Amino acid sequence: MTAIRAALVVALIATPAFSDEVSTGPGIASAAAGAQIVILGEVHDNPAHHDLQAEAVAALSPSAIVFEMLTDEEAGLVTPELARDAAALEDALDWEASGWPDFAMYYPLLAFAAGGPILGAEVPREAAQGAFSEGAAAVFAGDAARFGLHTALPEAEQAAREAEQLAAHCDALPPEILPGFVEAQRLRDAALAAAALAALEEHGAPVVVITGNGHARRDWGMPAVLAVAAPEVAVLSLGQFEAAPEGEVPFDLWSVAAPIDRPDPCAAFR
Repeated sequence: MTAIRAALVVALIATPAFSDEVSTGPGIASAAAGAQIVILGEVHDNPAHHDLQAEAVAALSPSAIVFEMLTDEEAGLVTPELARDAAALEDALDWEASGWPDFAMYYPLLAFAAGGPILGAEVPREAAQGAFSEGAAAVFAGDAARFGLHTALPEAEQAAREAEQLAAHCDALPPEILPGFVEAQRLRDAALAAAALAALEEHGAPVVVITGNGHARRDWGMPAVLAVAAPEVAVLSLGQFEAAPEGEVPFDLWSVAAPIDRPDPCAAFR
């Protein structure tokens, strides 16, 4: 067994069989005492999830914040001066064209982050497309081996991740393209991990990461990549749900907020 594969196995085994429910930002901060990287997951379009993230960030007073939703260039635009005007910041980031949900949900976090170091970890469309066709290792802007991208996933994990991608796309994808979606997801996990480690090295702990639940999960998301790239770093992850989870929960902490009323995402496939 290679060292990278062994680290992946350890990361999976170390996934807690249970985790703690939290409902407040101070509760998250208390649980995160000693963590160097704190990953705050979300369902992107649920405002309550962003409210809890904002509470947690205020309680944690992080040294730096990493956003999945921003590129490095965009992160540089989030200055205290510009962040005083929500509309101006939204325009500067060209948020309407970004594909992310309503800017109003993200603005409080961005305004807070503008007071300190802020990093972007969004993978450019071209890179994601390259990962889809060539594999994540071929397009990763860094040491792909360090982040485990040159190693194939265990068969069971690969199958589970392909099944999740199929479900997320309304069971409408042909099986032969599912591995490409998994590679693109691996690239995004590695990009988030690399940005968080860079922030930790430059600014110290704690570093907060704002991202979707899929990247925050400990069994195969960003925490598993960090376990390979920097096993000495203490990581804590929060998953946010719209119904109480059942069975093993692949997060250190979890929270539940009421679901929002949204159109059926699978209606277009019927």
